[in-house]
Amino acid sequence: MLSMTVENQHSAAESQHLRRSLSNRHIQLIAIGGAIGTGLFMGSGKSIHTSGPSIVVAYLVIGAMLFFVMRAMGELLLHNLQWKSFQDFAADLLGPWAGFFLGWTYWLC
Repeated sequence: MLSMTVENQHSAAESQHLRRSLSNRHIQLIAIGGAIGTGLFMGSGKSIHTSGPSIVVAYLVIGAMLFFVMRAMGELLLHNLQWKSFQDFAADLLGPWAGFFLGWTYWLC
């Protein structure tokens, strides 16, 4: 192990200092994230109160389904690197009408 002298320890401690670097924009984004997170927790709490603990199982099932859907979309993306979005997946695999419909549905919803 390397041993440091007292002088080296003091100079190392003086060179490492903290400074405040959060700007107004950072604080505003933290506040917005907190407000959105609070709304999500309040909505989840209301549904858990209404339906009971079985909603947690439903959340887990839906979360697992979405996980596998996202994995499948990742595999589709690697299949053809010219595709840019899931709208391109639908247009190429199901036809132009499916891409058009999916694009407008995503934009409207």
